[in-house]
Amino acid sequence: MPDRSRREALVREHMESENVHDFDTTIGTFEHPRYEIIPTGQVFDGEEQVREYFRTTRSAFPDQRNELVALHHADDAVIVEFDLKGTDEGPLGDVPPTGKAFTCRMVAFFLFDEDQLVCERVYFDAATIAAQLGLTP
Repeated sequence: MPDRSRREALVREHMESENVHDFDTTIGTFEHPRYEIIPTGQVFDGEEQVREYFRTTRSAFPDQRNELVALHHADDAVIVEFDLKGTDEGPLGDVPPTGKAFTCRMVAFFLFDEDQLVCERVYFDAATIAAQLGLTP
């Protein structure tokens, strides 16, 4: 049976290390780093791709941070509901910065193989963020 307290501590360490941009620690929480961003269809697999994901998203949103709302346990996952916040201060792809802030409720499935974190799969409403950033008509 999985150790729920160990899994929860690892997820909390993962989320807090993202908040302070300690990405070495974030990557160290994985057996093999992998993010799946469901609304955009993006998958970042392996340390190089995950580091590039951090670089591009934190260049666009340098104050990006998460605030934990709820945490739940499943047989093969820790499911986290959180608010993601940030200010659009740099380009993201070919979209110029708007200087506006956003807050979006999200859900992340931290998937485990036994006690090893193997994936963070994130779900959110991209339209919520786009509207707050002024990117929708």
